[in-house]
Amino acid sequence: MPFKKKRILITGASGFLGSNLVREMKSQGYAGLQLPAHRDFDLTVQDQVRAMILKYHPDIVIHLAGLVGGILINKEKPADFFYHNLMMGTLMLHESWQGSVEKFVTCIGGCSYPAHASSPIPEDALWEGYPQPESAPYSIAKKMSVVQSQAYRAQYGFNSVVLVPGNLYGPFDNFDLKNSHVIPALIRKVFEAKKRGDSQFQVWGTGKPIRDFIYVGDAVKAIIQALEIYNESEIINISSGIETSIRELVDTIVELVGFQGEVVWDQSKPDGQMRKGFDVKRMNEKLHYTCSTSLRDGLMRTIQWFEQNYDSGSIRL
Repeated sequence: MPFKKKRILITGASGFLGSNLVREMKSQGYAGLQLPAHRDFDLTVQDQVRAMILKYHPDIVIHLAGLVGGILINKEKPADFFYHNLMMGTLMLHESWQGSVEKFVTCIGGCSYPAHASSPIPEDALWEGYPQPESAPYSIAKKMSVVQSQAYRAQYGFNSVVLVPGNLYGPFDNFDLKNSHVIPALIRKVFEAKKRGDSQFQVWGTGKPIRDFIYVGDAVKAIIQALEIYNESEIINISSGIETSIRELVDTIVELVGFQGEVVWDQSKPDGQMRKGFDVKRMNEKLHYTCSTSLRDGLMRTIQWFEQNYDSGSIRL
């Protein structure tokens, strides 16, 4: 049966990555998408995960549901981030195997790599050290999906795939300043500073750290490519492979938003990890895929979406 006609269950379909994936899959003609609502099944409870699989009887499962957030909320609720993500990942893969699902695809975060991994980070570095301590409970819980995926393939021949997206951004992101990541947080702060008519905008650190950002539209196309052609246990980084300084990022957002005030760098605040990029050779070779959206174009699309929806109540603020 062609992939576009298969029954494909997507958890987390209302979240940032999931909602963008659903839109892209529909635009490509996938007709059998199954999108259970978060309120209908508690994915940390085995009986409910089993009931969901039995109800929808999917051919393929794409598991994107999770408890996610920035460093601050991770530090405040480390037990929640560990337990919820560990249980959801473990139960979803196990019950998918039990339910005779043909293929299982899931994602972990780039934060699962060791905090001191050399950049650009290759996939083989995953077990070479401890993740960033502030988000380690989340990162390690997600990293267990790799162990489980490889174990179930080795023992049962279960076709499960784990992908590692880089620093995602784009429309439908979370712009809540307590929970959001760097790009949505900066877009909101700069936009609101402009809206208030502020003369200054303050940013923590020196602006020297380097990051690798991927537009969500590119990420979901890579996920679909993996769904259709990739059937191995090796994890694959999904990112642009292009490194950008935080200072360049801030300058671009300020320009695109049209903020006319001064950018003030508070160098008394920490920079964090100085360089974190992702090696994307495996993505290029195994998925025959390269991200095509430049950071500037992706930021422009994201800012336009944010500005158009700011007053509608549809953005997570």
